[in-house]
Amino acid sequence: MVRGFSSGCFAQAAERHSTALSFSLLSAGYVLYLLLGAGIFSAIELPYEERLRQDLKQVRQEFLEQNECVSDARLEELLARAIEASNYGVSVLGNQTEPNNWDFVSALFFTSTVLTTTGYGHTVPLSDGGKAFCVLYSLVGIPITLLFLSAVVQRLMVVVTRRPVAYFHRRWGVSRARLAAAHAACLAALAAVFLLFVPAAVFVAVEQNWSFLEALYFCFISLSTIGLGDYVPGENDPEGTHAHGQLYRLAITVYLLLGLVCVLVVLETCCELPQLRGIKQRFYWDGGRDPDSETTNIIDSDHLTQEAVAAGDGPGPASIPSVSEQAASLRRHGNNNVNLNLNRSLAATPYTPAANSDAVNGFFS
Repeated sequence: MVRGFSSGCFAQAAERHSTALSFSLLSAGYVLYLLLGAGIFSAIELPYEERLRQDLKQVRQEFLEQNECVSDARLEELLARAIEASNYGVSVLGNQTEPNNWDFVSALFFTSTVLTTTGYGHTVPLSDGGKAFCVLYSLVGIPITLLFLSAVVQRLMVVVTRRPVAYFHRRWGVSRARLAAAHAACLAALAAVFLLFVPAAVFVAVEQNWSFLEALYFCFISLSTIGLGDYVPGENDPEGTHAHGQLYRLAITVYLLLGLVCVLVVLETCCELPQLRGIKQRFYWDGGRDPDSETTNIIDSDHLTQEAVAAGDGPGPASIPSVSEQAASLRRHGNNNVNLNLNRSLAATPYTPAANSDAVNGFFS
């Protein structure tokens, strides 16, 4: 008996602390994943960086040897100014007829990247007034964008996910969990084809010197709102080959906004899977659960009654009982009903001597 009690207490304690243990393992796994990614990126990119640095030093040394009239200090100053201008989206190449970075369509592309937190970084405000306005514009615009995207995704989820799953569940009789998983897989596959692979093929055909991997890399980095800015459509166009440059940038802006909405719909569909819900509950804090709606309504009614009574506008404490009074009344009436039913059953049943019970004898022996 003591062993069973101790095992039960241990099981209750383990269940009570299971979420904390799972969260600790999740945190440790996430830190290890960060360290693993840093190690792999360092192993892949560090040799390429060193080789590129050596090539640049060699080209610079050859230029100084071939042009003795140019001093090392003046060349250093020119390169520093050129790099600084390039970081602001301004090129100093003499043979490049680049478009204006701040015409209306380019500014529209910039605002879309700011409000969606993509932020390529190839075009940034140059003036102090532009930087100040960017801060204020983002403070207001990013919450509005999140609200807008949430509303759009919620409406699309009803049409794209919930209704189809419910329809096939009623028609075919398949479990809702399996249907939801199959639907999420099909939706993710369609999104990968029409949001990644097809646009990547289009960018390969339009952009110069873009491989399919680079175009696919740009699509993924953009739609995931990472926005590294190393590849931006329309930036590497030295001869102005895009006949409709403004329309091209506008089409890219529309693609990024619609693609982001579709990605959010796919992610929300995956998050609503029953299998993932069970996994997520293992890492959530049990103490943070909200009371159910009935309890919340009772508590709200009790608070409103107390406020009305304190203000002298309510009917008084006897008209609407508090939560504690309701609980005490339920316990009192429940005990009275149990005693009444027990008395009735004892009165209706004749007394007979009880036979020897092995369980009772074993318990008291």
